[in-house]
Amino acid sequence: MKRKLLSILLATAMTTVILAGCGGDTQETTSSSTDTTTESDTTADVADDSGSEASDDMDTIYLVSKGFQHQFWQAVLQGANEAAEEYGVKIDFQGPDTESDIAQQVNMLNNAVNNAPPAIGLAALDTEACLEAVANAQAAGIPIIGFDTGVPGAPDGAIYATVASDNYAAGELAATETYKLIQGTVTAATETVRIGVMNQDATSESITSRGSGFIDKIKELMEADGKVVSVEGHDRWLNQVDGANVIIDVAVPSQVTAELSAIDAQNLLNKPDLICIYGSNQHSGQGIINGDANLGKLGTDVVGIAFDSGTPINDAVRSGKLAGAVTQDPVQIGYSTVELCVKAARGEAVSDVGTACQWYTAANMDDPSIAPCLYEG
Repeated sequence: MKRKLLSILLATAMTTVILAGCGGDTQETTSSSTDTTTESDTTADVADDSGSEASDDMDTIYLVSKGFQHQFWQAVLQGANEAAEEYGVKIDFQGPDTESDIAQQVNMLNNAVNNAPPAIGLAALDTEACLEAVANAQAAGIPIIGFDTGVPGAPDGAIYATVASDNYAAGELAATETYKLIQGTVTAATETVRIGVMNQDATSESITSRGSGFIDKIKELMEADGKVVSVEGHDRWLNQVDGANVIIDVAVPSQVTAELSAIDAQNLLNKPDLICIYGSNQHSGQGIINGDANLGKLGTDVVGIAFDSGTPINDAVRSGKLAGAVTQDPVQIGYSTVELCVKAARGEAVSDVGTACQWYTAANMDDPSIAPCLYEG
């Protein structure tokens, strides 16, 4: 009996030891598993924090455009959004109500500077009006990328790079192609002939450069054919010559409105010696079309030339009311602006980006190299 009781006691003790050992092993394994999970969670947190820090460092890039009045700027915004998505950044795309609202744009630029963003894109309506804000951005170490237009006269180093068409060369392109269409009329004329030039304004670098490029080049081409050319209509381009047999008549509305541009176009189209009219941007091109609505001279008595695109201009080119137009690549302008802002904010070297301009007519506007640049709206 004692021997049996002893056996039972020994068996019980051994079982307790075995169970204790198994419990210890289970506890150690669970602890190890918990440690592994914790390490994995920490790694994920580091990755999240790293992405968050990159986003916080970049913050929001401000793009101060010339407005939303024209579809051109919507196309620029489209390109900017594409680049923002690709580079994983936020953008704040702003613009004044109209391209006459210089003070409103300056306020937007000042607000952008005060928010201390990593970079700013700027398409200045009036570069002189923006210079103080540009200087403040430079003092705060905020890089500025110019787009559509440069910022002439800005402090050295304030504008890191500019994304733009060569607007003067684009105006020359328009003049060269236009002269092919009117050269026979000009050289055969026995009386004075007139060429109208419509500029949206006389302050924006892009608009004035396109006007100047057109005026200078077509004047050069006509003088090479023995013509005496007088430039009239606006003080900025005034080069009046007595005894001229060709007059370049420049019109600039007092305000940037569709109504005033249409009136300017109508006044030019009603001059009996007008053989050609050129609009140096989308607004002016559409003004020419609107001004001709009740006259019907475009495509018959007068050769019409536009710049940029948009539904009215595209339709007018396709129908022959306009002989042709010059297009920029606004989507690429927006994309490259954001791209350069990101690079400048990272401290990378950046340089100017020139975007292409092309001449299009009803014959080539559907070509793969041109069609993507012809926005609608």
